[in-house]
Amino acid sequence: MGRANYEHSLEELRMEIAKMGSLAEKAIEDSVKAFKTGDMDLCWEIIGNDKAVDDLEKSIESKCLWLIAREQPVASDLRKITTALKMITDIERIGDNASDIAELTLRISRKNTFSDSGHLPRMAAAAVSMVHDAITASISTDLELARATEKRDDEVDDYFNLIKNDLRRVFAEDGEGLDNAIDLLLIAKYLERIADHAVNICEWVEFSTTGEHKHAKIF
Repeated sequence: MGRANYEHSLEELRMEIAKMGSLAEKAIEDSVKAFKTGDMDLCWEIIGNDKAVDDLEKSIESKCLWLIAREQPVASDLRKITTALKMITDIERIGDNASDIAELTLRISRKNTFSDSGHLPRMAAAAVSMVHDAITASISTDLELARATEKRDDEVDDYFNLIKNDLRRVFAEDGEGLDNAIDLLLIAKYLERIADHAVNICEWVEFSTTGEHKHAKIF
């Protein structure tokens, strides 16, 4: 394969990652929307669409391995391909977590659900924003945006702790709400994991650009 064809293959790889990232981003946006509105049809749509993200992960992985075996890329190109392999794992997990939130929404009682924790909407918005910026940073190799996004992870972690306290208070006032409280806490945990995966993606952007990598949080 000549250099021009090789560069074309790398560009195709980048575009497939962008498509996969867009699907995962939409999945998390839709899962938050479905939770807010109680849209059961949207929940089933999110769960059904998760396969498209999984299929793209397999396709991208195969192309990466083919390029490594066929081209034996030099260090800078190998970093790009390694980064792609790592990023798609985190993107796929974001899609899975969005599907998990949809599944929980299907079984949650709608009675007072969203008012049980006033911090949950803000946590969801912060996590969705981090995913959007992480995907944007990965597509454009924007190191500044990647580093700025990583710093916002503490905000999501703080919301998670506030939500735990909110739900503890709600349960103390209404012991019959235990099942709902547990499901809401699980949704908050998935949002926390989604933010962590966004951080991982940003750390791989750093690795691709600088050759240096922090230890990513893996779930």
